[in-house]
Amino acid sequence: MSYQVIARKYRPQRFADVVGQEHVTQTLANAISQKRIAHAYLFCGPRFTGKTTIDRIFAKALNCTGGPKIDFDDSDPRVQEITDGRSLDVLEIDGASNNGVEQVRELRETCKYAPANSPFKIYIIDEVHMLSTAAFNALLKTLEEPPAHVKFMFATTDPEKVLATILSRCQRFDLRRIPTKLITQHLAEIAGKESVTIDAAALHAIARGADGGMRDAESTLDQLISFCGNKIEEPDVLSMFGLAAQNQILKLSHAVLAGEISAALTQLDELARGGKDLGRLLGDLLNHFRNLLIYQVSKGDLNLLETSEAEVAALKEQSALATTDAFTRILEVLADAELRLRDAASKKILLEVTMLRAIEARNSLSLDAVLKQLNQLRGQSSNTSTAPAAVAAPARIIPSPAPSPVIAPAAVIAPVPKTPAPVTHAAPMPTAPGDLVGMWANLIEAVGRVSSFTRSYLLNAHVVSFEKNVLVIGFDPAFSDHLGLVDNSKNHTLLATKLSELGHPNSMIKFVKAEAPATWERKPAAPTAIPIPAPTTSNKPIEAIPVASATPAEKRVAPVVFNKEEFKNDPLIKKALEIFKGTIVEVRA
Repeated sequence: MSYQVIARKYRPQRFADVVGQEHVTQTLANAISQKRIAHAYLFCGPRFTGKTTIDRIFAKALNCTGGPKIDFDDSDPRVQEITDGRSLDVLEIDGASNNGVEQVRELRETCKYAPANSPFKIYIIDEVHMLSTAAFNALLKTLEEPPAHVKFMFATTDPEKVLATILSRCQRFDLRRIPTKLITQHLAEIAGKESVTIDAAALHAIARGADGGMRDAESTLDQLISFCGNKIEEPDVLSMFGLAAQNQILKLSHAVLAGEISAALTQLDELARGGKDLGRLLGDLLNHFRNLLIYQVSKGDLNLLETSEAEVAALKEQSALATTDAFTRILEVLADAELRLRDAASKKILLEVTMLRAIEARNSLSLDAVLKQLNQLRGQSSNTSTAPAAVAAPARIIPSPAPSPVIAPAAVIAPVPKTPAPVTHAAPMPTAPGDLVGMWANLIEAVGRVSSFTRSYLLNAHVVSFEKNVLVIGFDPAFSDHLGLVDNSKNHTLLATKLSELGHPNSMIKFVKAEAPATWERKPAAPTAIPIPAPTTSNKPIEAIPVASATPAEKRVAPVVFNKEEFKNDPLIKKALEIFKGTIVEVRA
């Protein structure tokens, strides 16, 4: 006799033999025992999960001698005919090659005739989603009201392509990917029957590579027996699939969680040079970090995971190396890379960048953590300052102690202690048209009506000179970091326009770093904020309390309404993002 491959030799012959699809086989068995057999069934699911196998077992249960019954005799001639594919009453049709309307019309004609020697005439159509729309429509009437002796069984890997009118006329069963543990157990049974010695790590590797498909796993085992003989070890499986060993995955994930950039890139280079499939490597990493997250959230519940015994110890160790938020951010990085991998010109470079991004994601801080640190720093600064000023700026960029830059939200009020250097001489205010102090206050007020963010930075500036239509605006060394944020074309245009409205047309703007005069005080044109005493033991945020202007003649300026979109699109904020290489995660007002 010719050799029969393992997938056919050990194909399930009754419902009890089917692995991992008990929700389907039990329902069909109950329908037979209760004599509630429908006229059409649709079996959906990934490839090699048992759709056609269940179809054939169901056909045997319906057409066996004395049927329908669940416990049919394997030696029954009718059962043997179905097993061998020679039954006249069970017709298997390939939907991919018989997808035209003519084939369906022929089916409609033949189904009128009674079965040859069985209770039912059964039509099994595989890959039914490949039928054309015309073929589906030709099948509708027959499918809805078939002869009493006709049963339809459809199988498909893509139920979304099946017409809704067809779906509504069928009982649908969704098969799922077979768990790794069940595939491992089934392969171990087959290996024992074939007198093959195979270690647990090799079985787990085969199950990983099969990705939930029993037929793939059995075919791989058959090929490994031909390649290795009667003894199979894990390296044999890894070389066939291009998989990384489990300990290599664990080493790479540990390097990411420990922030060891050099070790991570070295591990990745070794795997790439070893011919490992980088797509599968990324998938294995994604699955491992998913397991870490589930293990941590479930407090070590292994029922939610498909892991080997060797991996459990690693999960316990590595789950303590990062927070839940960190694992979530790493998973987002890996999932994004998986989507981009197919179109990448160099998969290795993409994975190297992904490793760097994953390490950065593990080390970054959440917005709430940054706010907490800012409040702590503010309290420390207030305790060391004699009279800190409460600055309620619309947005501040503050260097973060974390490796990644952080942008503080709008509502953060950070004290800015200023300790000016000793001034040996104060530069006299140059002569300028009109009253410079009044003009500067009016200019800030006019700018604030257009951009509250630009105004917030100009409050820390002073006028150096205004000669020959050139307004020189200076920032004290304590505020010199503002220069890069305000010195842009948009702000130049805005200031020049407002100067023209104030009676100084054709003016130009120049920003410089210059010490403020000894008499200079930071006074906004709008209502100012009263000083707040240094905090004691309370950690509550300092709030700026607006009070009336000291001069009754001055008009009170209405508070600027905070706009999140304006905040995000402001050139100062965009410049800050560019300088600090940060991103806006959340804006709070």
